[in-house]
Amino acid sequence: MSLQADFNKIAEDVRKLKARPDDEELKELYGLYKQSVVGDINIECPGMLDLKGKAKWEAWNLQKGLSKEDAMSAYISKAKELIEKYGI
Repeated sequence: MSLQADFNKIAEDVRKLKARPDDEELKELYGLYKQSVVGDINIECPGMLDLKGKAKWEAWNLQKGLSKEDAMSAYISKAKELIEKYGI
């Protein structure tokens, strides 16, 4: 399977986790996903009152500079780790 096909499959599987990962795990997964799909962050940082939006923006911004392929590989590794930990 290609990297893109593996990425698509694992992205679907990770949505079926039996338990919700903690916030730090979710933020890391989100940042890697956005970097894989969109690339470097291309939006303004949300205002200080939008806590969820700001956390997501920061998670994505941490991945800045990572190539889409590297981000996909890191996402797949993290998702497999979460699937092992929480089960599907």
